[in-house]
Amino acid sequence: MPLRLVFMGTPDFAVPVLKAFLDAGDEIVAVYSQPPRPAGRGHKLTPSPVHAFAEQHGLAVRHPVSLKNAEAQAEFAALNADAAIVVAYGLLLPQAILDAPRLGCFNLHASMLPRWRGAAPIQRAILAGDAETGVCAMKMDAGLDTGPVLECERVKIGPRMTVSELHDELARIGAPLMVRAVHAYADGKIEPKPQPDEGVTYAAKLSKDEGRIDWSRSAVEIDRMVRALNPGPGTFFETESGERIKLLAAEPVAAKGEPGLVIDDPVIVACGEGALKLLKLQRAGKGAMEADAFLRGYPLPKGTRLR
Repeated sequence: MPLRLVFMGTPDFAVPVLKAFLDAGDEIVAVYSQPPRPAGRGHKLTPSPVHAFAEQHGLAVRHPVSLKNAEAQAEFAALNADAAIVVAYGLLLPQAILDAPRLGCFNLHASMLPRWRGAAPIQRAILAGDAETGVCAMKMDAGLDTGPVLECERVKIGPRMTVSELHDELARIGAPLMVRAVHAYADGKIEPKPQPDEGVTYAAKLSKDEGRIDWSRSAVEIDRMVRALNPGPGTFFETESGERIKLLAAEPVAAKGEPGLVIDDPVIVACGEGALKLLKLQRAGKGAMEADAFLRGYPLPKGTRLR
């Protein structure tokens, strides 16, 4: 039976879920998303991916800056929704919002809860060297990703998998899982299970400073950083002259030397354990380049010290 839904989401990750509910024949009575933000060189106000998709499909879009005031809560309740579907929306939902839909509010979270509750679960899973992660459909409560879980699906994290690749895979499997789980709950065929108390970890929001490479760390750890933090907030190092260079792709190699020293060509840098071959780099104000092309314009010969 089709459901009357409010959809709440903002980034690319949420778009396949919205599309899946539309394809399932559900009625989307309103879409909530973060307000348009300045983007690009011209800083033109640009709608979020969810906002843009919703407008293309003739759906009403709302972007309140807060849901804590009585007016916003009354407008939400007046939609008389069966449920709200929440995917990386970006605002905390007060209890009045959680209670408004007939069935409640449901969230798709990109981890195997209770591991990596919080803002950056995909990146944190790669940074930690997790062998697998997944997606969980959960019924929301007032806590941070603490609600009971309806259904989960696991995904292996390959040894060279980037955050973009993992993001796309989780979005691909998460969309049908969310539709299946919410409809099963609406039909009384599934009962949410409380999350275990053991194994709780938090995926804190990423900061730009986390992208600074410390060459005293192992090559494996730095490689995880590069795969987890690009394209944003990005990983970087500085040359002896103090110029900041972004490192967009790399791979560990079997070599050793003084951490931060270029010990072989083309651009193999010694780490605290092992070494890292730099594959794609970018100078400030320039385009990203493969290492060979980059080095023709900006040599980093053997003996160069990076920091």
